[in-house]
Amino acid sequence: MAVFDEQHPMNTLTRRGFLRQINCAAVGSGALLNTLINLRMANSLAAQGASGHKALVALFLNGGVDSFNVLVPYDTTRYNTYSVSRGAAGTEGGLALSRSSLRVMTETLPTYGLHPSCARLHEMATGTGTYGFSGKRRVAFLANVGTLVQPTTKAQFLAWENGSNLTHPVPRSLFSHVDQVEQWQTAVPQGLAQLRGWLGRAADVLNPVHNQSQVSMGISLNGNNVLQVGNQTEPFAITPAGSLAFTGDAGGSAVNPLQLKNSALRSTLDQHYANLLTESFSRITRNSDDAQVYFQGQFESSGAALPSNVNSLFSASNPLAQTLRTVARAIKVGPQMGLNRQTFFVNYGGWDHHGELLDTQAGMLTTLDQALGSFQQALELLGLANNVVTFTVSDFGRTLRSNGRGSDHAWGGNPIVMGGPVDGGKLFGTYPNLALNSADDVGRGGRFLPSTSADLYFAELLRWFGVPNNQLTYALPNLANFFNPSSASAPLGFIKPA
Repeated sequence: MAVFDEQHPMNTLTRRGFLRQINCAAVGSGALLNTLINLRMANSLAAQGASGHKALVALFLNGGVDSFNVLVPYDTTRYNTYSVSRGAAGTEGGLALSRSSLRVMTETLPTYGLHPSCARLHEMATGTGTYGFSGKRRVAFLANVGTLVQPTTKAQFLAWENGSNLTHPVPRSLFSHVDQVEQWQTAVPQGLAQLRGWLGRAADVLNPVHNQSQVSMGISLNGNNVLQVGNQTEPFAITPAGSLAFTGDAGGSAVNPLQLKNSALRSTLDQHYANLLTESFSRITRNSDDAQVYFQGQFESSGAALPSNVNSLFSASNPLAQTLRTVARAIKVGPQMGLNRQTFFVNYGGWDHHGELLDTQAGMLTTLDQALGSFQQALELLGLANNVVTFTVSDFGRTLRSNGRGSDHAWGGNPIVMGGPVDGGKLFGTYPNLALNSADDVGRGGRFLPSTSADLYFAELLRWFGVPNNQLTYALPNLANFFNPSSASAPLGFIKPA
């Protein structure tokens, strides 16, 4: 099986593929050694200011979420514009939600409503309700975010699209799943070959200062990904049951196909081969297995155990909730493993709703809402709410105009950020005018030119995470096109001041 499925890059990978990629990365890393040593020395001092245990949880909503049906204008004038552009609720092919069904955020964002499936997100945005968030506003929204190389106007984009002016840089292969997934993970949308992601580059900066562990600070619950690959770091793949080690059991199960109990293979890997490359592979594989065994031991320790009132929050019938339960356990045990900075990669795919939107999205948003609510409740009960920020990314937004029953690939969309450090109950960025052919619509039925670059979104997360201002452009090469990295002001403001 391929390690990185470009159409669905967050699919679970095989252990053999994961180890093969680690080995190839290690063999090709020698030329970077001096640069990385210098980087460690420079950042060893520069990152001293950020202390404590922190985790970023990236939730990739694969397929392109129709997020203009997640966060909807509620005031009468703008709702009517939305309804005309999407097709009125209840009409043939209409994609608009009825105004009466929306969950209105009267105390915080009274001119916006959330999809009716988003009960817990609504409560975390308003600080009200029955899910344990009374007085705690843990969710904020970002408006019309997308991949950009540099600030771009509608006229510049249209001139590029029709070929009359190709000098203005525009993200490569817009509206393509494969390319946009890669660009959200690399933060380099101009078409340069990239095998490294912005969280991986951030790990290059932070890992030497904050972590002392056999386990990578980048933990993936859905196999391989580009996002967590740096010049000296790579994702550490686990499953909801625990590690991928050759020996031992995950979660105490008697039989687990992901646990390859093969002592003969382990013995073979311990042999010394004359061939240097084979010996290198043996060593790297052995070290990887050691890390997996170590992780599993910590994961099953009393320090990682969740109290019964926390365990009960996660529905056994909700796979995403079960995955986030594992993330909560790994965060809880992070400092015990010597990890004071952690990143997590979780995929929840299936959002490519060309053929049918309304019913499918309603069900998927229910799953998402329950899982995020349970995860944040767990962090509150564990005393970790202020240590963790969870954020969503997706390939792109969707067209407003219906294609008959669903919507098609577009550009800007509306991400969600969640956690104790988040200035909840607010909207950051500029929500577009949803009229078709408006100043924000670049055509083909409501494709919105992003008013906020993804770089600003990522920069705010990384500043909270502890990446020094003078290293932000190492993680985000295009950031200076949108924001002065040494500025004392926040890129967007959705993280509360310390």
